[in-house]
Amino acid sequence: MALSYGLFTCLLFWGCPWLCHPENLMHDEAHHIVVECQEAQLVVTVSKDLFGTGKLIRPADLTLGPDDCKPLDSTDTKDVVRFEVGLHECGNSLQVTKDALVYSTFLLHNPHPVGNLSILRTNYVKVPIECRFPRQGNVSSQAILPTWVPFRTTMFLEEKLIFSLHLMEENWSSRKTSFTFQLGDIAYLQAEVHTGSHVPLRLFVDHCVATPTPNRNASPYHTIVDFHGCLVDGLSDASSAFKAPRPGPETLQFTVDVFHFANDSRNMMYITCHLKVTSADQVPDQLNKACSFSKSSKSWSPVEGNADICQCCNSGSCGTPGRTRRLVGQKQKSGSRSRRHVTEEADVTVGPLIFLDKAGDHGVEESTSSLTSVMLGLGLAMAVSLTLATIVLGLARWRQAAFHRVM
Repeated sequence: MALSYGLFTCLLFWGCPWLCHPENLMHDEAHHIVVECQEAQLVVTVSKDLFGTGKLIRPADLTLGPDDCKPLDSTDTKDVVRFEVGLHECGNSLQVTKDALVYSTFLLHNPHPVGNLSILRTNYVKVPIECRFPRQGNVSSQAILPTWVPFRTTMFLEEKLIFSLHLMEENWSSRKTSFTFQLGDIAYLQAEVHTGSHVPLRLFVDHCVATPTPNRNASPYHTIVDFHGCLVDGLSDASSAFKAPRPGPETLQFTVDVFHFANDSRNMMYITCHLKVTSADQVPDQLNKACSFSKSSKSWSPVEGNADICQCCNSGSCGTPGRTRRLVGQKQKSGSRSRRHVTEEADVTVGPLIFLDKAGDHGVEESTSSLTSVMLGLGLAMAVSLTLATIVLGLARWRQAAFHRVM
């Protein structure tokens, strides 16, 4: 049953079975798509026989990334389409983990009718692409010059903050490898800040919004966290909430009941959060808080701090956002220099979260409808057969009785 469901899901979402093998995503057996992650650029080579059916795709129907980058114009590659873009181009997203830099994008095949025809002979396909680079060690084989680093540069590197937002497994022990969901599922999100050798900091999720594209200003949108840390998604028929207590001051975890946008055919969603930090010893207040709504008590409660800091979540009057505020480092021991200012906030996006429920429900409805039609047809055929049999049997008995009367 599980195998059948998995095959159904693959065929339903991707539209072609060879994409159902994760190990073939970056370099499949038939070499339909080959991805090469170089030091400064991404090279993607796509076979024009993308689906392995002999029906060649048109290069104009292929784009790369959210910015719809076009392939290279080349006459010497008749059988393939080639993209060469910088790692930071075409709207590629970057996520920083403890061990790696992860660049994510996608290859889009969006076929269009040719000439005056209104039909298509190839499928719409969106293939995720990911490049991972280890953060440990030197990525170049050449010598590092200069061999000394100025003191000012050393201070800057020590104080650089790295913000991240990840989907997690239900037990919070590891990152989630699959970004597919169905309605009724819960998304487990973990926001972090990597402080390096900086003074202890406390992380807050100031604002979060869900959109069908990576653009946080896109429409439609749904606000998940608002008013400087109020998880307003929990006010609806959802159980969304911050997890208490925290694993540590530099980490904040929360759950969101998954959803999709009504009257929108796109089956994916991106979540963009504005993260910020304060000194770890600073007492949480209305501008720096993490508050969840409890339906049982019909009240707001903070992950830490006095409960009064969440009262403004009801009215939305939680102060004015400080977009340009800087964090002043604490003074070191006597005789040492104070740390310099560092940027204390950043916008981080996770996604796409892919939903199979709408298409899946549609497929189930079609399957149920087809089964019902078949059963009705069989029932009707059986009824007609029984009626004809009864008529024939009645005529036979009548003729037999008439023959006996004549005799």
